[in-house]
Amino acid sequence: MAGKKGKKAKKAEKKARKAAKKAAKKAAKLAQKAPRKVEKAQRKATRKVEKAAKKATRKASKATRKASKAPKASFQDRKQPESLRLRTAGPSLTVNDIQKSLAFYRDVLGFVPKDSWEEDGALKGMELLAGSVRFWLSQDDFKKGHDRVKGLGFRMYCGTTQNIDALAARVRGAGVELAEEPKDQSWGGRDFAVRDPDGFLISISSGL
Repeated sequence: MAGKKGKKAKKAEKKARKAAKKAAKKAAKLAQKAPRKVEKAQRKATRKVEKAAKKATRKASKATRKASKAPKASFQDRKQPESLRLRTAGPSLTVNDIQKSLAFYRDVLGFVPKDSWEEDGALKGMELLAGSVRFWLSQDDFKKGHDRVKGLGFRMYCGTTQNIDALAARVRGAGVELAEEPKDQSWGGRDFAVRDPDGFLISISSGL
């Protein structure tokens, strides 16, 4: 009786070992397959992204071509009468002493001299550049008299992103008195004003 029970126990143990071995093989096989499945999923996702990107590129290219073929507004399509549309502006100032005025705009305000024109070796005109803004100086020929008043009722507003107080300090440092000290304006800007040698009032503002 005891012998039969021993045989049964051995048989059950053998069967359990076999089952465990089979389970281990199956687990190892699944473990080997898992990385390949992950890699396959990654390749599939990459292909989807690439396909979507190509589709978006084609769509954008098509829209660009369509936009380029769209009819452009002609002058006739604009509301009549047309309003004035300026791109640049700059004053041309007639001055008493062009050398003195040149020194002021160059050395005091910081303009850069560009083109000039002369007559009989004498300077008659000068183009000055400050950023994208141009001023022109022209020597008065005094045909209207030497006592002609200049600058009366004139003010030129100039906008800048530079520090207003630093620019004003530069003018003072050159020995020139300000017509208006730097101050904050109700419309949001900060500015100062200075008169050139002929009395033309120049306001430099950060709010334009």
